[in-house]
Amino acid sequence: MRVRLDLAYDGTDFHGWARQPGLRTVQGELETALTTALRTAEPVRVACAGRTDTGVHARGQVAHADVPADRWAEQGPGLVRRLAGLLPADVRVHGAVPAAPGFDARWSARSRTYAYRVSDRPGGADPLARGYVLHHAGRGGAPLDVAALNEASQLLLGEHDFAAFCRRREGASTVRTLLELSWARDDEGLVVMHVRADAFCHSMVRSLVGALLPVGDGRRPAAWPASLLAAGRRDPVAEVAPPTGLCLEHVEYPPDSELAAQAQRAKRVRGPLA
Repeated sequence: MRVRLDLAYDGTDFHGWARQPGLRTVQGELETALTTALRTAEPVRVACAGRTDTGVHARGQVAHADVPADRWAEQGPGLVRRLAGLLPADVRVHGAVPAAPGFDARWSARSRTYAYRVSDRPGGADPLARGYVLHHAGRGGAPLDVAALNEASQLLLGEHDFAAFCRRREGASTVRTLLELSWARDDEGLVVMHVRADAFCHSMVRSLVGALLPVGDGRRPAAWPASLLAAGRRDPVAEVAPPTGLCLEHVEYPPDSELAAQAQRAKRVRGPLA
C-alpha cells in the first residue's frame, strides 16, 4: 500500500534530498527511519514532490512510500510519534496517512511553491536567522527596490523554456509554467520572494533569484532577467543565489479523483527524467 508523508527539514547539514552513497541526505535519513519503524524485511524507499538541493530547506515537503500492508496495519498507528524518536532533529514527519488511489507525490503535484528570504539591513542579517536568510543590500547598503523586483518578475510569468535558468539534464524538458513570482517586505523587514510553478528544473529557483537581485540592488534594468530568458542559454554573468534563503513551502495537489490523470499529464509534458 502507498503512504503519504508530510515533512519538514532544515537543509543546512544535508547534501540535498536525494540519496547518495556516503553522504547525509534527507531521503537517506527518512528511509532508514521508516525501515526501522515499520520493521520491514526490505528497505523502504520514498519519492518526493521536489528534490531539493544541498542546503535548501522545506516546511511543506510531501513524499510517498510503498510499504507492505501488514506492516502498515501493525505499525502504522503511532508512526509519526515513533519517527520523531528515530529521525535526527533537523527532520520531522508531521503526517503519515494512506494515500488516495492514484497518488504520486512527484507526478500528481499540480504546483510547488518556494520562498526565498533576503535581508537588506546595512548591518547584515539577524544572526539567529543566518541559516535561513541571505544578506544582500543595494548600492551603499541601500534597501532593495521591491517595486523593481516585481516589475522584472512579471516579465517571466507564463510558460517558457527556462533553459537559461536551469542545469540541463539529458532527456529532461526545461519548459515550465511560472504561475506566480512576486516579492514583498514582511513584518520582520525581510524581502521575501514567493514563486509557484507546475514544476521546477534543477537550480531554477536559485537562478531566478540570482538574476533578479541585481535588479533590486540597482545594478541591472528590470528587463535584464527577461533578456536572459529569451536568450535560451545560461549566461555566466548571471549568478546562482546561495541555497541559504530557499525553502519549499507548499505542494498543491488536485482533488483525489484527478490524481492519476494529473500524473499522466505531467509525465507526458515533462518526460520521465524531468
